[in-house]
Amino acid sequence: MNKWLIALTVMLPTLIEIIDTSVVNVALEHIRGSLSAGVDESTWTITSYLISNAIIIPLTGWLSRIFGRKRYLLFSIMLFTASSFMCGAAWDLQSLIFFRVLQGIGGGAMQPISQSILLETFPQRQHGIAMAVFGVGIMFGPIIGPLMGGWLTDNWSWHWIFFINVPIGIISMFMVLFFITDPPYLRKKGLKIDYTGLAMLAIGLGCLQVVLDKGQQEDWFASHFIIALTFISAVSLVAFVINELYAEHPIVNLRLFRQAAFSAGNMVMFFAFFNLFGSIVLLPMYLQSLMGYTSYLAGFVLGPGGIATLIAMPIAGTLVTRVNPKALLAFGIIVCSYSTYVMAQFSLYADLSTVIWPRILLGIGMGFLFIPLTTMTMSGIKKEDMGDATSLYNLLRNLGGSFGVAFVTTTLARRSQFHQNRLSEGLTQFDQTFQQAAGGIENTLRGAGADPSGLSHGSLGLIYKELMRQASMLSFNDAFHIVSILMILTLPLILFMRRTKAAQLPPMH
Repeated sequence: MNKWLIALTVMLPTLIEIIDTSVVNVALEHIRGSLSAGVDESTWTITSYLISNAIIIPLTGWLSRIFGRKRYLLFSIMLFTASSFMCGAAWDLQSLIFFRVLQGIGGGAMQPISQSILLETFPQRQHGIAMAVFGVGIMFGPIIGPLMGGWLTDNWSWHWIFFINVPIGIISMFMVLFFITDPPYLRKKGLKIDYTGLAMLAIGLGCLQVVLDKGQQEDWFASHFIIALTFISAVSLVAFVINELYAEHPIVNLRLFRQAAFSAGNMVMFFAFFNLFGSIVLLPMYLQSLMGYTSYLAGFVLGPGGIATLIAMPIAGTLVTRVNPKALLAFGIIVCSYSTYVMAQFSLYADLSTVIWPRILLGIGMGFLFIPLTTMTMSGIKKEDMGDATSLYNLLRNLGGSFGVAFVTTTLARRSQFHQNRLSEGLTQFDQTFQQAAGGIENTLRGAGADPSGLSHGSLGLIYKELMRQASMLSFNDAFHIVSILMILTLPLILFMRRTKAAQLPPMH
């Protein structure tokens, strides 16, 4: 079977699944208005998908052994396609949330299954190329999702962000039927189901995802709801780990973390997506809230970074067979960290080119990071364990993104308040700078024919408004800076990884 046909077969559904993790964000206001829902209620259309998605990803290897990988992939695409149609046809918010849960269950398996199929289909010396193909969907999906969602919502309606999945899903089902086969070692009959581990995993990850998604909105541990869910999540996940280490038939093979390279690789991937998702959430917020960009223009700024990733990945996939992949990984980490550091230097007077170039740098860095990282992380994994390994790897990647988003939104709120308090200390009649600013504004208002009786209140209002903008800008700087530091701190983890055999082979001709 042609390996490129197989690559296209598994990447097509994976791409639309990744797009669906972000496509709803830009259409949320339209969905809320159409279904007469409140702001808090409408965000559950995002949270419900993320929860079911997070629960299914680590179960993928186990479910593939139970049902057969081809059957399970086919079922997942069918469920994702049918639930996408029902999401578009939803008649109220409750039905939309229900079908989004089903959509997340269907979509969760696509990423790890696609990755394991690609790693098995391509010979080891071409694993860099295989991961470049996989990385196109992983990296480009979060970029194209908001752009596509915004265009479809503005030009047609929010229903079409779901309906567009249907024809692609049908094509994918036929391609899986014709081009995907199960390896002989995969199907194991008579496996016992670890119900305890399954329940603990579902409860632990479900509660964790709600905490990450709703934490800032609920003011974190000032909320009894968040405290309760955090406690339940922690207890469930600890119980899950203990259970899996001693279970006769564990649903997740945690023993894979005994390999230093696999553990280090997962940690680097966690912080890489912490950096990526944190920055691509911060950047549009900065552009729209402080710089006055429209949604389309903010998306336009993200676009070149996705294109840079598409260009960088094939280059990295080729180089990983010719040079030490550790050097490529170090280069990718440094570029990602530096790009976020440059974003930390943004101001209220940044022009378009100033904000686009760091995003392009981040795209290049992620391209050079993802390929050698995945290749080295999976190099010591046996084929029969590949499904479990890719499930864990994709889970840590998604959790990194969720933690990154939760972290930057919390940092923005906390640091904005801090800078607002600090800057307001100078708003006194005894401060010379404040007197000059107030006097200048009052002269401007008088020149415009304003009522003298309201001049003091007007000038104070304008000064305070500018103070809020400055405090917000400083909080964005802080968030970008912290994310940059966390990324660069992963560099020592490269020492625990080893060069792959593929990297030591002569290049393919």
